[in-house]
Amino acid sequence: MTAGARAGCLAGITLIAALAGCGTLSSHAPAASSGRHGATADGSGPAASSAQKLPYDISGLLDPTDGKFFGVEPQGAPAFGPVTSFADSLGKRPDLIGQYVAWNSSFPAQAVSTAWSYGALYYIAWEPYQTTLSAIADGQSDAYITRFAQAVRALNLPVAISFGHEMNGNWYPWGISDNTAAQFAAAWRHIHNLFTQAGAGNVIWVWNPNVISSLPVVALKPYYPGDAYVDWVGITGYFDNVGPHNFATLYGPTMTEVRQFTAKPFIIAETAVQTGPTDLREIRSLIAGVENHPEVLGFSWFDYNKKGINWQIESRPVLRNALARQLTGLQLIDPKK
Repeated sequence: MTAGARAGCLAGITLIAALAGCGTLSSHAPAASSGRHGATADGSGPAASSAQKLPYDISGLLDPTDGKFFGVEPQGAPAFGPVTSFADSLGKRPDLIGQYVAWNSSFPAQAVSTAWSYGALYYIAWEPYQTTLSAIADGQSDAYITRFAQAVRALNLPVAISFGHEMNGNWYPWGISDNTAAQFAAAWRHIHNLFTQAGAGNVIWVWNPNVISSLPVVALKPYYPGDAYVDWVGITGYFDNVGPHNFATLYGPTMTEVRQFTAKPFIIAETAVQTGPTDLREIRSLIAGVENHPEVLGFSWFDYNKKGINWQIESRPVLRNALARQLTGLQLIDPKK
């Protein structure tokens, strides 16, 4: 979460540290679908064992053009009740569901499977608390990462994973205060390589900086691990009462800088609108910006009530109704198509 976007003041960095979700669930491995996705190595269809199946084919999800992602990061994840309440309040079912997962927590396989049955891709913001980037790069978490990767492979459903989100900020222990860009990129590549070794090719890797408008000058390129290690560029940026109030001014500078070193598609990985004098205009600008930028795959709403700021849409009827109206015309993708 951004320092400027969530605290309601420019110095509100401390609020960010509270946003770690760490629900843990045991692994669960349903059969993969047949057809283009989940095809088996020997052509025997879904009855084959997981060891015989190729990783789920995520190619159709990497840059879809037939719709957008409308996501939610619900307070209370991985419980599914908050997702249905969110969907019912807006009259629109999300096709992307997010959860914060703390380091050394297990892969939330049941939540991923439940979301997929609902028609949504699961998005994990993997937060490396109680370790360091250098320790990860040096192999000290290899056993844990490998177990996590093996669970992802065994489930064999698509999952989006963002490691160390908002690494260009100073509010997380993996951020700029205690780490170098080289350490972050090395840790990312090391994790990715372990997933590759585990055969977990069913992951969409999301590199997720914070918007640069509310930060000191921190070059993003040194933090980028390379196109071979990234599928989507996520951007975290909130419409608060003191920051930029439209899509172009909030996200535009970050998108412009990112385009200097990669052409990967964007997704607004974490956003919401604070109640205030410009909130309805910001809602319209957010949806219009997503609709009008082909390179932006969609957005995910941070549906939390944190530190005295209510980002939850269900409890704000005027804003909720405005968002519901804007979403009516937003064509969503079917991740299972």
